[in-house]
Amino acid sequence: MSRERAADMAELQATACAELGSPLYAALLRRVADDIRTGGPCAEAVAGYEEAPGPAAIALRLLGGVHGLVLTGRAPELAAHYPSAGGAFDPRRPDAAWPAFRAAVAAELPWVRDWMTRPPQTNEVGRANLLIAGLLTAVETFQLPVRLFELGASAGLNLRAEQFHYIAQDYRWGPATSPVVLDAAWRGTPPEWLTRAATRHPSITVVERRGCDLNPVDPLSADGALALRAYVWPDQTARFARLEGALGVAAEIPAEVAAMGAADFLSGVEPREGTLTVVWHSVMRQYVPKEEWALVQTQLDELAAASTPQAGFAHIAFEPGRVGEQHRFRLTVRLGESAEADLAEAAPHGLPAQGPQP
Repeated sequence: MSRERAADMAELQATACAELGSPLYAALLRRVADDIRTGGPCAEAVAGYEEAPGPAAIALRLLGGVHGLVLTGRAPELAAHYPSAGGAFDPRRPDAAWPAFRAAVAAELPWVRDWMTRPPQTNEVGRANLLIAGLLTAVETFQLPVRLFELGASAGLNLRAEQFHYIAQDYRWGPATSPVVLDAAWRGTPPEWLTRAATRHPSITVVERRGCDLNPVDPLSADGALALRAYVWPDQTARFARLEGALGVAAEIPAEVAAMGAADFLSGVEPREGTLTVVWHSVMRQYVPKEEWALVQTQLDELAAASTPQAGFAHIAFEPGRVGEQHRFRLTVRLGESAEADLAEAAPHGLPAQGPQP
């Protein structure tokens, strides 16, 4: 049953990859599922990890390990099919990469099994598109320097979000010389509330940047940067370019990410006179146990209650949620004790965004 579950999870992630624009991974994971069921090298690679938490854990860890092989030059035949390594994916031959993928798993089984111990760490830079929109809304109300705190920050790349450049029609915000460019950031015309805030606040002053993660990644280390690169899908070259730019920003702008859970981290955060305290997070809530998240929610409520015009507080979240019969990724913002506002939604990787749909 464990092997069958692993195969089912690979097929489920294959569907997700197809829907999210990675035909390479969609094709590979369908073959991975077959290989697991028949006891091939992929079955050996995931053995003992079949019950890993989260439906994507098995597939994404396996894919990340193999991508790591490609990026370090240990799988040159497979690299020919990976755009992230200078190769090419031919949609007319979606299974062309499979023989080299299977051979790489078989040849480098200890490496791949070591990667099965690592939780996926994407710290997706595209999600900054929603987070910065929420922050612009917050500074419209609290025109104060920002103290920024991120839950589930991974490598802390999005703690530098105001250093990225955002573009959508007439909307341009952030340093024009930034190595991170989030183009086509909004579908159609960006909302008026965003363009107004961007015009009134052409820059944001961030005076503190701290985050937490159970397994933080050091983006300035070779191993940490490899982990981040390996978990980006190799045929999504725009995501890969954004990550490379964000690694460059991280080398210039310091940020601290502590190895701790969200509730423990928030216990040390409180509003401070003369600043706007912002707590934000993106696509991480589902990984926090319900009991801990209930405590986090209480802490957020307490921070909101303590908010004043001179010591403001904002909670910004880009998280999945059910809207009617659909599962959507939504930007919500709470300013002080005001009610939570639903401002936008986007694809899971944050681009493009659009106004909330009925």
